[in-house]
Amino acid sequence: MIIEEKTLESERIYEGKIINLRRDLVTVKDGGTSYREIVEHHGGVVILAITEDGKVPMVRQFRKSAEKAVLEAPAGKLEKGEDPKEAALRELREETGFSAKNIRHLTSAYSSIGYSTEVLHLYLATDLTAGETDFDDNEAIDIELYPLETLYQWALSGEIHDLKSISAIVMAYELTKK
Repeated sequence: MIIEEKTLESERIYEGKIINLRRDLVTVKDGGTSYREIVEHHGGVVILAITEDGKVPMVRQFRKSAEKAVLEAPAGKLEKGEDPKEAALRELREETGFSAKNIRHLTSAYSSIGYSTEVLHLYLATDLTAGETDFDDNEAIDIELYPLETLYQWALSGEIHDLKSISAIVMAYELTKK
């Protein structure tokens, strides 16, 4: 039987520019209590774009948390109250230079439901027009184009290490192969 946990107390432990961290005291089964540490995040967008010739623009950048450069689908964080579709179009343009005439929502899902409020909104973008990138001042990004089939195989074989990108690749592959 599922028992809803009720919050008895909530303490803000950290407040940052991108995330906040809180600790909640909650009720659990058998009348006891337990603490839950929750990362608060406004959410983000992930864009799997496909060019007319079937190539997918991906970004490679160093990620401090992984201590290595990682291949990812273009993505970015949402500002508070920002429309995810508009954010997806913005991030695609800023990170790859491509603009999309067609954008389709694939899904929205929690990135790590056990401890984070972050919801990622995944999109498929097509009918692309090339343009100029507009990286943030602190971003160092390489743009690489790959066939969707190649990315799909890499996602299945473990050569891509970013779960949001794997999800977007697999969903886009399945949709475009029907």
